[in-house]
Amino acid sequence: MNDSTTGTGGLRERKRRQTRLRVVDSGLRLFLANGYEATTLDAIADAADISRRTYFSYFASKDELLLAWQEGADDAMRAALIELAPDRAPFDAVRGALSKVVSLFETADFIAIDDLMHSTEGLRACKQAGYERQERALFAALCEIWPEPDRRAALRMLAMVATGAFRLALEMWREDGRKGPVAAYLDVAFETLQQEV
Repeated sequence: MNDSTTGTGGLRERKRRQTRLRVVDSGLRLFLANGYEATTLDAIADAADISRRTYFSYFASKDELLLAWQEGADDAMRAALIELAPDRAPFDAVRGALSKVVSLFETADFIAIDDLMHSTEGLRACKQAGYERQERALFAALCEIWPEPDRRAALRMLAMVATGAFRLALEMWREDGRKGPVAAYLDVAFETLQQEV
């Protein structure tokens, strides 16, 4: 492979990422302005300056687009976990990593999208799918750091309970009117987990 081909591949991939971000931004803006059900795929494609057919090169559904905005949080969590892992046990590393990234969920965009995702039964199911995706991403990061096959079951359980604690913290924060930092609710959830398990 020559350098020009490599350069083209890099440029092509960069343009693809830019288009994907544009589709996500356009879709989320329309969802928040018009509601999820009222926003059509045609409207999203038009706002993103792509064809409807091109939309399906990036996302299989509106649900998938709605969850895509959280991918940056997964990347941030993985980076924080890798940074903390060498000096900590897996449980402590996960707790520390989630504490570092939880502030990403306090933004106005997150709150607006979270409210939207609580607005219908279908979107609540979509939110649940987001937690399952988050759990898989956390498990993959843990296995990358601790690749020993005999640890996989324990790491999977850790990913499951840590995601549950994170979910509970966000729910408690929401129920309390989103007062104070989410990190405080996350600390309570992890303290309860350590005491009761």
